Amino acid sequence: MKVAVVGATGLVGTKMLQILAERNFPLTELIPVASERSVGKEIMYKGKAYKVHSMQAAIDAKPQIALFSAGGNTSLEWAPKFAEIGTTVIDNSSAWRMDPDKKLIVPEINAHELKATDKIIANPNCSTIQMVVALNPLHKKYKIKRVVVSTYQSVTGTGVKAVNQLMNERAGITGDMAYKYKIDLNVIPQIDVFTENGYTKEEMKMVHETKKIMSDDSIRLTATTVRIPVMGGHSESVNIEFENEFEIKDIFEIMKHTKSIILKDDVSQQIYPMPMDAHDKDEVFVGRIRRDETQPKTLNMWIVSDNLRKGAATNAVQIAEYLVEHKLL
Repeated sequence: MKVAVVGATGLVGTKMLQILAERNFPLTELIPVASERSVGKEIMYKGKAYKVHSMQAAIDAKPQIALFSAGGNTSLEWAPKFAEIGTTVIDNSSAWRMDPDKKLIVPEINAHELKATDKIIANPNCSTIQMVVALNPLHKKYKIKRVVVSTYQSVTGTGVKAVNQLMNERAGITGDMAYKYKIDLNVIPQIDVFTENGYTKEEMKMVHETKKIMSDDSIRLTATTVRIPVMGGHSESVNIEFENEFEIKDIFEIMKHTKSIILKDDVSQQIYPMPMDAHDKDEVFVGRIRRDETQPKTLNMWIVSDNLRKGAATNAVQIAEYLVEHKLL
């Protein structure tokens, strides 16, 4: 089992390596891949040093799986080349997510759709993944009509440059800016570029990806995505309107018994999910569950998850685990 990790020196790539090790993924050979300037450098995996390969060297090694986290342009150019030699690519960029011929997978929801012929598999956007993990069991029982979501997203979603900007600002150091504006002691209501309709690409990703993952184009969703100066994970305030009536106690029971969800909801003790709870964990944390009292069949909830783990690296590794378990390689 040869596994290539493309973008191995980046934030998500580093996290992929960490999670492969933590979960004892059954690889026999690791092939770290990065940009030309990093080729020949060493990265550590399970206490052993591995040299960073070029793209072509990785293809020549013929891995069974390639985990990609190197940006959309890189994926568009190189993922098909890996796929041509029989490698199954699990891609973390937005390049293939809305391609009608590619599967967009959150294992808890739609891994059963995967086939051995799927050679490029898309990993959804981080903010979408954590939301649909919580929404899917509710959709099955009550059928979702409409979702209004506002996100509060960690700077780690932007990358190392953004983390450095935040840390520099806190230390009073002038340095490279990942954002146009200061991030510390501030909130930036823009993630990705604006589109013609006034929404950002990140907001529209949540709209389109949710429908594709949950196989239901009738779900209406509107999003506002916001960058905040934290590093533990993404938080989301979600308002959900259902077709069918529900009891709050049943929502609690569903969340309590859904795989990959940890329910943290006891307002009498001020218990609710926060990014510091989710940091370096794979689960999706849910709390602040309450009825929307302004209209019928509508629910409010708060969802938190580590965007580098379940929102990116862990989800990709879980897809790989499913492929191995079900002999789809």
